[in-house]
Amino acid sequence: MQDSTTEVTAAGIARLAGVGRAAVSNWRRRHADFPKPVGGTETSPSFALAEVEHWLRRHSKLAEVPLRERVWQQLAGHPDGPVTALTHAGCVLLLIHDRSPVWLEVSSGSDERLAAMLPGALDHVLAPRLGGVAGSRVNSAGAVNTPTAPRLLPSVPLLRGAAELAAELGARQTFEFLLGRHLDAHPRQYTLTPADLAGLMADLAGPARTVLDPACGTGALLRAVAPRPDQRLYAQDSAPELAALTALRLALHTRAPVHAAAGDTLRTDAHPGVRADAVLCHPPFNERNWGHDELAYDPRWEYGFPARTESELAWVQHALARVRDGGTAVLLMPPAAASRRSGRRIRADLLRRGALRAVVALPAGAAPPYNVPLHLWVLRRPEQAPAHPEVLLADAGRFTGEGRGGPDWQGVREAVLDAWRAHDRAGRLDERPGLARSVPVIELLDDDVDLAPARHLPPPAAADGTGLLAEVHERLGETLRLTAELTPPPVDPARPAAPGRRPLTTVGELARAGALVVRTGGNGGHARVPVLTDHDVLSGTGPSGTLPESDEEAVLTEPGDVVVPVLGGGSVARVIDEATAGAALGRNLVLLRPDPAALDAWFLAGFLRGTANNRQASSYASTAARLDVRRLQLPRIPRDEQRRYGAHFRDLDAFERALRRAGRLGERLVRGMYDGLTDGTIAPD
Repeated sequence: MQDSTTEVTAAGIARLAGVGRAAVSNWRRRHADFPKPVGGTETSPSFALAEVEHWLRRHSKLAEVPLRERVWQQLAGHPDGPVTALTHAGCVLLLIHDRSPVWLEVSSGSDERLAAMLPGALDHVLAPRLGGVAGSRVNSAGAVNTPTAPRLLPSVPLLRGAAELAAELGARQTFEFLLGRHLDAHPRQYTLTPADLAGLMADLAGPARTVLDPACGTGALLRAVAPRPDQRLYAQDSAPELAALTALRLALHTRAPVHAAAGDTLRTDAHPGVRADAVLCHPPFNERNWGHDELAYDPRWEYGFPARTESELAWVQHALARVRDGGTAVLLMPPAAASRRSGRRIRADLLRRGALRAVVALPAGAAPPYNVPLHLWVLRRPEQAPAHPEVLLADAGRFTGEGRGGPDWQGVREAVLDAWRAHDRAGRLDERPGLARSVPVIELLDDDVDLAPARHLPPPAAADGTGLLAEVHERLGETLRLTAELTPPPVDPARPAAPGRRPLTTVGELARAGALVVRTGGNGGHARVPVLTDHDVLSGTGPSGTLPESDEEAVLTEPGDVVVPVLGGGSVARVIDEATAGAALGRNLVLLRPDPAALDAWFLAGFLRGTANNRQASSYASTAARLDVRRLQLPRIPRDEQRRYGAHFRDLDAFERALRRAGRLGERLVRGMYDGLTDGTIAPD
């Protein structure tokens, strides 16, 4: 049964039918029987999903709505909002996960019967799994309260659809799919902790039975914790909807009891009696209204009362107050927290008493804000003050990635974990130039107590630096010679080409004729493969991105594919070669897979790059330009003539790549020369 109150936008209709939004606008203008808006605004109307499905089938625009898309549209168009819908779906998926026979029994019969019986069935699953007692409707401090029958009734079609999807994917994977789609649809509402960073933080904390995240967000840090017998997970977030979604996500992920609560952790701590083995935390940064005035005499400030501008140091002390003696806390911190003068007294006391054990500078791009190299602080509640304390300072900046896809996480993990474990075992670490060293606390207790690792680490070995510089110089010379060889011959102005008009076709027409296949990117799938981003295509670099794991199959590139960015207004198209093949297609990219018998890939890519071609196929919203790839044009010419054009376009591409490589090498050479002259490793003569 389809819920007639579920609404869908024009963008959702386009996803259902596999077309662009322009096609939906055309249908509305050309077909008098197209469903009328039932909500939204004049500029962004919404339509009844059931009416849209019926119209699409009647006009042969859609054979059948894919189950995943139908469930997602039911969730996104829920009358009480997507968060309520996702919470209801999560409760039912947990019931299916833990007690599937109960779901089968209560779901047989009418929607009204299901809504009436479901609260009792949910209560016996939610309460024990989320730290309550059966029959309590989950206590008021808990993150999830059993929804009542009237609240559940509008969600029944969604719940039946989610159950059907769970039979295909599994309950856990279904919730991850729906949550992932929700987060992708509202990227500015949530600050996410990337999975690679969460894994590194959990590994730094080490094995733990009791783990707390006092600013849990979507639960990435607690999901990264390795499971252990008798494990217990504690979570809290100031946003009630996030606390509820995280509680359900963790309950589906682990058999450990999950104690999740909503509320402001610093002002109203829901877990005051917890003494965890490990605390993992990605706190909010630069908060002024964190409770400075109300919490002046709070017993958690063992190391000093944080200034109004030092909210992060309040979170540090909260974490130390909730960890047992000898337990570990790992926090993601802004780099300013290591050097702001307003926090120097607290930093000094953390050092003197042996609570701060390591500060690790991450590469830029590790987590939002992506342009800032954030820090990890590793703390341990001291059982006794060390006699000669040393703190580990490490800088993983060398692992910054060239593209926007993030750093080289394998390199970061290996370097940071190896340095931390060696330091933790012995209490100190032999110097690793440019990477890490153990610094005696006495060296840091000056007027500034500056803990920024780069200011205390020795530079890389001079021999290595000059050797790398010589290698860059040699590679630049080879690239410049290649660039000269690839330079196109001059155009003779006395022999202009005849401007004869040729019949044109569009990418959309070629796709309908079967001459090429059009695919869009953005799904991560389950396989961990490199992701080709729009930045990689624009800059001509290798796959550098990541995508969250999803149950939607990733689009993998093949040799001869043509990839086109759709944002930014530039005229760029890239032909996939053997080196790039197998990468997943990232967001804001369209892949064209030509039939070799009908189209030459280089001919296709070359004509797609024409400036006039891109201008006529682009639309503009505010200051952003979006390319409608299906409207791009190319001439109808025989295959042999396509190959001649393609050969020229291939030569131009090789020349362009050589110019880019020369530019990058030139920048490295100049930067290295400046560094060498200023640090004394290169003599001015």
